[in-house]
Amino acid sequence: MNTELFLPTAQLSHLVKRFMIIESDLGMVNKILPTTSAVMAFRYRGGVSYTTDATDTSLPTSVITGLRNTTRLVNYASATANLLVIFQEGGAAALVREPIHELFGLNVALDSLFPPQLIRDVEEQLAEAKSNRQRVSVVEKFLIRRMTGITTDALVTNAIRNIRRTNGAIRIKELLTDLPISRDPFEKRFRRMVGTSPKQFAEIVRFRHIINRYSPGTSLTDTAYAAGYFDQAHFINDFKSFTGQSPQQFFKAGRYW
Repeated sequence: MNTELFLPTAQLSHLVKRFMIIESDLGMVNKILPTTSAVMAFRYRGGVSYTTDATDTSLPTSVITGLRNTTRLVNYASATANLLVIFQEGGAAALVREPIHELFGLNVALDSLFPPQLIRDVEEQLAEAKSNRQRVSVVEKFLIRRMTGITTDALVTNAIRNIRRTNGAIRIKELLTDLPISRDPFEKRFRRMVGTSPKQFAEIVRFRHIINRYSPGTSLTDTAYAAGYFDQAHFINDFKSFTGQSPQQFFKAGRYW
């Protein structure tokens, strides 16, 4: 497997974290963990599928994947290449008219959200491009065309910042303390922009923080307490809900994204 990362232009940096090219000559299986970002994928060679309950489902050539709260196995056939757009939290809402929370746990073909001819044009340009830099440029131009006149929600952006500052260890009541809005309308705005509730978003942030700070030999009990858990059983149950495995099983298994 070969991967290559590209940063977005300044015009897109508030919406996109990075672009990623993944190329697999021999085929592979990626374990994809829950994340706080929606992802667009443009496959310009080969085939990609995902596994659910032992069943493989092929992904469309161009697709957007909403947030999810479970781990997924993604299968790359041999000689496959994919260009991924990793959005900033809330970034995809500036491009898609549908509320982002309606994409939760789903893979939706881009030609059902955007004019089909536009998507076909992008796919043809990606297939004809001579380098990965050219491919990223093709997708950047597509994204810039779709974001015209769209703005982000400063209140939700501030809430995201506070959740990240605490590594997800914050109650929604605390989060609302400094916000000029009541809980129900806040949660509605948050779901529409980010793709899930603020509570679930914070849980995913906390889960990813645990994953990122773990190293072999680390005490899982200490890790749980550092993440704000006061009950080891609660920590293990949450971990299983995200990964389908206990922390010990998960970290022993190795490779994940």
